[in-house]
Amino acid sequence: MGQLEKSFYSKASMYSFIVVMVLFFLMWLGTGQFSHMDWMLFGYMVSSFIFFIGITVRLTSWMMRPATHEVIKRSFENMRSRKSQKRNWKAITKTLIDNIILQKFIFKRGIYRGIQHWLIAWGCIGSLAITFGLTFGWMHFKLIDATTYQMVVFNVPLMNMAADGWVAQMFFEGLNITASMLFIGLAMAIWRRIHNHDLKVTQRAEFDLFPLYILLAVTLTGLFLTVSYKLLGGWMHPQLALIHQITVVIFLVYFPFGKLFHLPMRPMAMAVPMNYQEVLQVDTRNCAGCNELYSNDEQIADVKTILDAQAFDLKNNEGDWLADYCPACRRKLRVMNQLNIPKGSKQPKPVETNNGIHMPGFGRKRAEEFYQPAHSSKEEL
Repeated sequence: MGQLEKSFYSKASMYSFIVVMVLFFLMWLGTGQFSHMDWMLFGYMVSSFIFFIGITVRLTSWMMRPATHEVIKRSFENMRSRKSQKRNWKAITKTLIDNIILQKFIFKRGIYRGIQHWLIAWGCIGSLAITFGLTFGWMHFKLIDATTYQMVVFNVPLMNMAADGWVAQMFFEGLNITASMLFIGLAMAIWRRIHNHDLKVTQRAEFDLFPLYILLAVTLTGLFLTVSYKLLGGWMHPQLALIHQITVVIFLVYFPFGKLFHLPMRPMAMAVPMNYQEVLQVDTRNCAGCNELYSNDEQIADVKTILDAQAFDLKNNEGDWLADYCPACRRKLRVMNQLNIPKGSKQPKPVETNNGIHMPGFGRKRAEEFYQPAHSSKEEL
């Protein structure tokens, strides 16, 4: 990989090239060597390539950071470890269900916010999955006879379905279902941002509101297409299709560079409970100062590695690290260091702040020495 990297300007450009080549290969495979391309989706295809290139560049720069790199490195080490493999998979499964599928971490902040976020998240994921599947030709539907459709995935016939059956309707209405989920979630989010006074103070139009408006434009134009051909006999369908394609292109190009980028980063949350579990007497560590239960060995080791990579020298004079101490003991060490009190002093004397001139206490008389410079100056005059 190091030799290959020399052929590119950076790691980000190398990984982007690899991703584009993989997408072209999957597209070649899915469309039967480009034999059944849908050129009406050409705009979606170009913006999808930009989407994946942007995601790759952002993820590469993010994973090159010392903290993220150390977590990823630790994740691969733990996955290879046979000793903790069972509990690692258990932690991954639990986090996948709780944080990714059910998103319980949002529901803890309120039922309203939880429902809103869940609808937006899964509406986005479902819409993107269907859009990419159709755009790159990974799946398509083939008419077998007047009443039967065949679903083809990567040019392999998968299943037959009745054209008027509920299974076919679920596939055909997939984008409408995910768009409806998105619309409800977006309406809840915009309503909350309009009426929540705390959010009004902190929110930024270009960061917090712009992605909601883009998603709303994509959702509404897509739903209007369905209304046009189902209820209005195709009224303004070509114009609506063009407007919808423009909104989708803007959304896909914007996605890797705005607030929505947290969506592909979220699966990294599974690495935290897997890597930094705290089973008592197994991977826990006591504070080096007060001997109270503090953290686990892997987290402390990673903190030391990350700080060292960023050229932060947080070693004590005795050779140990501040990371070996709990927050309370770190504060004590910092105060003792500022007061020039040697580490290990059990009964440090208080620092003498009385200089004999400024007497402590507001109602006390000042020492005569305080006025001495004034008396001497008057005698000289």
